[in-house]
Amino acid sequence: MTENNEEFLTIGEASELIGVSIMTLRRWDESGRLVSVRKKEGGNRYYRKSDINVFLSDLFKIAKDWVIKDSDLPENFYCQNSAIFQSRLSKMESLMLGNKIPEDFSSRVVSIVGEIGNNSFDHNLAQWPDVPGIFFAYDLNKKQIVLADRGQGIFKTLKRVKPEIENDEQALKVAFTEIISGRAPEERGNGLKYVKFIISKNPINLFFQTGSAVLNLSANSSDFKLSNSVDNFHGCLVLIKW
Repeated sequence: MTENNEEFLTIGEASELIGVSIMTLRRWDESGRLVSVRKKEGGNRYYRKSDINVFLSDLFKIAKDWVIKDSDLPENFYCQNSAIFQSRLSKMESLMLGNKIPEDFSSRVVSIVGEIGNNSFDHNLAQWPDVPGIFFAYDLNKKQIVLADRGQGIFKTLKRVKPEIENDEQALKVAFTEIISGRAPEERGNGLKYVKFIISKNPINLFFQTGSAVLNLSANSSDFKLSNSVDNFHGCLVLIKW
């Protein structure tokens, strides 16, 4: 439906576009998270297409609301298992190449996204505290990728093998700087250490939060900036930008 050159969607059309149920949209409307338009009091809900586009463009906020507030997650951003994640990761790589992003740079971005996403699945296997799987979304026009999980978090994961770790900040530093497994490093590197290495050599920025600890890695730099956030949650929240 179009009115005054503005396109409106029914609640069913909005539900399909965003990837959540109609009941979820009704809850979001009542809470003010995504407000509908009604032609008359008590009438049917309609949604501005422009409002939905803005909502879907704020990927980081959607992911953050999910890990912190346990809000509903759009189905098209949810990877229930590693097979779905790998399939969507391959699709992203194809889209990057289709957008004429250089192949060598695309492969580096895809490799660090793969490392972070696979870490979530590997370290929480059969031990997810509540919701299994990860959030994975991207906007290639904005040059950003967002990942998140509601897993145990790096502190709890590493403390099992390194009990002297005392908090989230120490755990995050260890995860990105120390090889603590007994296996030899793989060809691409060792997990998050590999991510740090790639970012130090490429125009890629990383925000990584686990628990209350936040790491910021700057493009083409080995600088390691750790800080604490007022937000605290189990799991991880990641933003990659270039």
